Amino acid sequence: MPVLDGLWGPDLRMRDSGLGVGVEVGVCPDEAPRSPVWGPLRMPPVTCGGGLSLALELPALIRQLRAAWRARRGGPLGPERSQASTWVEAEKEDIDVVKHDLEDRSAHLEADGRLNTGHAGVLLVERRGSYPLIDLRILKTSAQQGEVESGTRRKVKRLLSFQRYCHASRLLRGLVPHTPGSLHLLDDDYLGQAAHMLSKVGTWNFDIFLFDRLTNGNSLVTLMCHLFNVYGLIHHFQLDMVKLHRFLGMVQEDYHSQNPYHNAVHAADVTQAMYCYLKEPKLAEQLSPLDVFLGLMAAAAHDVDHPGVNQPFLIKTRHHLASLYQNTSVLESHHWRSTVGMLRESGLLSHLPADISQDMEQQLGSLILATDISRQNEFLLTFREHLDNQDLDLQLASHRHFILQIALKCADVCNPCRVWELSRQWSERVCEEFYRQGDLERKFDLEISPLCNQQADSVPAIQIGFISYIVEPLFEEWHRFTEPSPLSQTMMGHLHKNKARWSRLRYAHTPSETETHSHADEPEPEGGGGEEEGEDIP
Repeated sequence: MPVLDGLWGPDLRMRDSGLGVGVEVGVCPDEAPRSPVWGPLRMPPVTCGGGLSLALELPALIRQLRAAWRARRGGPLGPERSQASTWVEAEKEDIDVVKHDLEDRSAHLEADGRLNTGHAGVLLVERRGSYPLIDLRILKTSAQQGEVESGTRRKVKRLLSFQRYCHASRLLRGLVPHTPGSLHLLDDDYLGQAAHMLSKVGTWNFDIFLFDRLTNGNSLVTLMCHLFNVYGLIHHFQLDMVKLHRFLGMVQEDYHSQNPYHNAVHAADVTQAMYCYLKEPKLAEQLSPLDVFLGLMAAAAHDVDHPGVNQPFLIKTRHHLASLYQNTSVLESHHWRSTVGMLRESGLLSHLPADISQDMEQQLGSLILATDISRQNEFLLTFREHLDNQDLDLQLASHRHFILQIALKCADVCNPCRVWELSRQWSERVCEEFYRQGDLERKFDLEISPLCNQQADSVPAIQIGFISYIVEPLFEEWHRFTEPSPLSQTMMGHLHKNKARWSRLRYAHTPSETETHSHADEPEPEGGGGEEEGEDIP
């Protein structure tokens, strides 16, 4: 397994691949480093001058740690106080808190797990998105955690760091369960409601907002890890799981959370929609693992580092990105180049031949650049011609790539095809982002861009135009391509009903904000196409 390579070095230094740091473990200054060959699960019996062996059985280890601690607190330095007592001071709270939960583990793994708690554990807790948080209420109320006592913030933080490090240790040592239907990376972390939602990730009424809350803001990383395991992409491409986590964490963090619309939740929503489209019967049987890999990666990174303003704004303010990309597909080119930079920095594809990895980067760019809305008619006309001529051959790699471009374009603008409650939230978010740009343009005496004037452009008016000129023409052709599938029929039903709702809201006699929400929350009088209809769509 690639993650295990080089875990133990000749200087008995333990490396945490997830952090990229090395922490020396118990090597005394007066002892020469050793270089025996150790098994992947065994802790080398390192000893220091005080005679503390890290390979002892757990009860003996705890007794010696306590004795060393008492010796330190008993007075001035004595002969029994060794360098190990410094480690004891840093780690005694963790040992007391978790010893009852870890008695069933082997002594060697126990010592290994405790080793770097004070160093790597603290770093892990500061890494946003690497591992999920633990419910602090459980830590403070559990009867098995009596040693926490009043549950002070410092003790809870140290326990949290330790448990998160234990997960990292098991992951790096290949102890992840491989039972059928397992979520692998997510088994020990996302239990309960989040895991239940992942089991229904292929349904069209998937609530990405709820999923983002349940995963503590890590919806994109969680979803991508799950889908990579569903398709077996980690095994097929021999991906290093730690590098994959690192790359996905970088992508998620490079989305701007202050953007109302173009943020990591939007990327996760597009990824979930892309997964639904990849499952379409006409397409699923023809896709290769490379097609699936590129489709999911492009969906996840298609808007990375989006500044929250559009291309015309960057051009008229003479932004350096507009100059760099010569005013052509400025944002999409930046999203692609940023993705390539993170791929190379994380080393996710570094084990592949250079020509293959470069080809994958180029195909990613072709997919991401297809999301440029200014090229909508170009893709739509080509798609329509293929359907009219019935000459699409999905056994050809070039034709499959074109369909992936169309699928990504559909996923990027599919919000009006969602159930009303989800569609309305996305509509309000994207208009809020437009209005923020308009306020910025007004502040600096710039011409206000179309759709960005809050006084003149209402949310219903913007959505009706968006549906009529962008979404409907594209999804009508996608509907033809799927011949049509149950999912496509469901999406078209939602699309027509949502457009009718926005029309009623636009022409309401008193279109105040309060009444807008009142009308929006009314039950749908028409039958079919509701939330229940999309629930069983595979």
